[in-house]
Amino acid sequence: MKSQFGERVRELREKQNLYLRQVAPLLEMDTAQLSKIEKGSRLLKRDQIPVLAEILKADSNELLVLWLADQLYEVVKDEDVALKAMDAAQETLKSNKRNKRNK
Repeated sequence: MKSQFGERVRELREKQNLYLRQVAPLLEMDTAQLSKIEKGSRLLKRDQIPVLAEILKADSNELLVLWLADQLYEVVKDEDVALKAMDAAQETLKSNKRNKRNK
């Protein structure tokens, strides 16, 4: 699977001239696990995103958005009505935000 999150992590890591073997222990994992995350065949735990963002000097929200996008894609990728379902979910999110602001 192509992973937006993994590709961005690799890009940021390489931009910092860091090796997998340098970053992986900081996330309490081995290099093979981090490599799989970058390739999109394994997911990083959500609570590790801020740690990774700090290591890579990246925006935590940007990484979280890409991480969530990859997860959403995995859920709907084989569905013919995936885009309609995503639109419906977006409307629900917008409605819930409006309701929270009005309280």
